[in-house]
Amino acid sequence: MPDITLTAAPRTEFGSRPSGRLRRSGLVPATVYGLGNESISVSVPARELAHILAGESGANTLINLEYDGDSMLTLARQIQRHPTRGDLVHVDLIRIRRDVAVSADVPLHLIGDPAGVRDGGLLEQLVFTVTVEAMPGNIPVALELDVSALTIGDQRRASELELPADVTTSLDPDTVVAQVAAPRVIVEEEIEGEEGELAEGEAAEGAEGVAEAPSADASSEGGDSGG
Repeated sequence: MPDITLTAAPRTEFGSRPSGRLRRSGLVPATVYGLGNESISVSVPARELAHILAGESGANTLINLEYDGDSMLTLARQIQRHPTRGDLVHVDLIRIRRDVAVSADVPLHLIGDPAGVRDGGLLEQLVFTVTVEAMPGNIPVALELDVSALTIGDQRRASELELPADVTTSLDPDTVVAQVAAPRVIVEEEIEGEEGELAEGEAAEGAEGVAEAPSADASSEGGDSGG
């Protein structure tokens, strides 16, 4: 995917009021840092940044940030949005190099129609994003995992993810990322059946105790009369 160019302007006023004025004018406050260089405060066009983040690569889109006659390769990180409107409030842009690996979170998509689901099971996805390490130009848009062969009770683990060349992950290989669980109604019936058997067993034990009690009393009475 080609890099996206974004133009930044210097930001000299800070605080909630100046930041609010920036947002009302269609800009987003941002901080640029990384690669051992000094952090700088800038503003970027809100609509263009929102379009980038809504694209196929999302926050992993390589952004050529043009600032003060220079161009920096960056990635968007620490994206803050308004809690109700969803508007962009602030973003950090981290400087990167094309020849140095970076860490990125990529979505995990399950593909295929599991055999276990056709038999009434429930497909459960337990991991939705995977943290990978790769050169900036090799960050995958997403990872895919084929679950079509899963039957009821089967699981897929992180070790079964097919990563592109030169892409690695620190995710524990034993982490369960997807599974097909038994239908809830069957599980509930099994639990109810076990509880019923337990209740019947307890009732039977209680009945035996009651039956034995008169015998013990009778023995005791007989002993007293004999004495």
